[in-house]
This record gives sequence, structure tokens and C-alpha cells, in this order.
Amino acid sequence: MLFHGAFAKTMDPMMADANQPFLRLLGATLVLVSILCAGVVQAAEDRLARVLARGVMRVCIWPSYYAVTYRNPRDGLLRGIDIDLSKEFARDLGVRLEYVEISFTQLLPALEGDKCDVAMMAVSITQERMRRVDFTRPYLRSSIVLVAPKASTVIRSWDDIDKPGVVLAVTAGTVMEDYFRAALRSARLMVLKATDTREEEVLSGRADAFATDYAYSRRVEMEYDWARVIEPRLAVGVSNYGYAVPKNSPDWLGRVEQFVATVKGDGRLKTSAKLHGLEAIALYEKD
Repeated sequence: MLFHGAFAKTMDPMMADANQPFLRLLGATLVLVSILCAGVVQAAEDRLARVLARGVMRVCIWPSYYAVTYRNPRDGLLRGIDIDLSKEFARDLGVRLEYVEISFTQLLPALEGDKCDVAMMAVSITQERMRRVDFTRPYLRSSIVLVAPKASTVIRSWDDIDKPGVVLAVTAGTVMEDYFRAALRSARLMVLKATDTREEEVLSGRADAFATDYAYSRRVEMEYDWARVIEPRLAVGVSNYGYAVPKNSPDWLGRVEQFVATVKGDGRLKTSAKLHGLEAIALYEKD
């Protein structure tokens, strides 16, 4: 409205009269934009308040992530370090827990589209993701490892990966895909949308190995008698894992960050990491 008045005073009266409809429209548009922008900021800043008022915390998980957020096909129950810790967080907040099952390719749209309040599924902290969502400090850290058949004559060590004719399977949307897209020169990368098909592709012979992280390699060692885990001589594609929240939610990010610091200090992170075989990659210090 101030802009409208100031602008009109600089005009010839006849021109001002002629432009009244335009000026009214412009003024109304500016007011509407201001209201919408204020609403977006308010919604973002009030996420913690909204979670508490709703009485429900919506948590994005990937139900195929062994030892992290894994749905056991035998009993249908969810287990893993982030199932334990999400329950602890909900208990600390005094709210009910609601899981939203997604894949990693759906992670950013889910947070940006307000489908969940936080992703607690060992999310790798990458520059690309940091441009679109915010992260807590890491609580896990892992290198990339390979899984190949014990009987394989093609893949016997890490040095056998990048050779002509070798096919390496990775899950779409993961750090493994990003790393090997840049690293491979001779081998072919097979990018899979269905996470459960990595093992199938290797067993069928369509892929020679698949790439994963330490957490999932625990499943390989415990459940697959046909497979072996191959680690690099030096850690490669090291990922820091944190919890991800929508951008511009400082109060909420601060509360999630407070929870991470708390469970590092009071032993809950250590207890859950030990229960699920992840002691080797859990971070108990502040960073």
C-alpha cells in the first residue's frame, strides 16, 4: 500500500486514473505474496510446535535397511538402530510415532513435501542433499564394501572391480551409486530400483557383485552362506550418517540435534549399536 501511494504521486493525475486498476492489482499481489511468504516461514519455524501439538512425529524410514530400519519378513516387525532410537525420541517428546516407508530416491521429495518430519534411516550426509534438507551431526560412519559370491572367479579382491566385463550392482539413490558412477572406468554399473534385487542379480550371474555399506554387510555375514564381504584396503566412499529434516526449521533441527547429543552421552546409542552389531561404525563423540 505504501508503494502504491508513492508510485501514484509521481504520475500525472490522468495517468494515475488510467492505471488505478493496475495499481490495485499490483498492491493486492504484493500483499498476497507477503502473506504467503510469512506463512511458509511460520510453518517452517513452528515445526517443533506442530509436532507437539499434533501429538505425532512422522518418521521416514527405508524398511529394507538391515540393522538400521529393517522389516523382518518372517514376522513383519521393524528392527534396527533407528527403530530403537526413533522410539526413544518419540518417548522423550511425549508424542506418538508414525512411520512413513520410503526408498532413498524418495527421501528428498518426502521431506520437502511434508510427508514426514524427520528421516531417521542412517541418511548419508552429502553436498547435494545438504542443499535441500538439513542434517544433524553424524552418529554413524561407514565405508563402502562389496558383496560377491564365495565361488566367484571374477571378483576375488577390491582390485578386480573396475575391469572390462565386470558388472557391479548398486541401489538407486544411494551413496554407492554416486561413488561408483564417478569411480568406474571399465566396469559396468547396474543401477537397481528394487532394493531386494541386488542379491538376485548377483545370484543369477547378471551382476558380479553389489556395493553396500557396513550395516547391510551384517546381513550378508549372518544370513547368506553363498556370499562374502570384500572390504577395500583403505576406506573408500566414507559416509557420515545423520538425521535429515526439512530446510528452514531451526527449532526442530535444534531439538533433533539435542536428541542425538543426548543419546550419545547417556548410552542409548551405544546400547542400540551393540544390539544390532553396529558398534564398529557408531560415533559416540560430539562430532
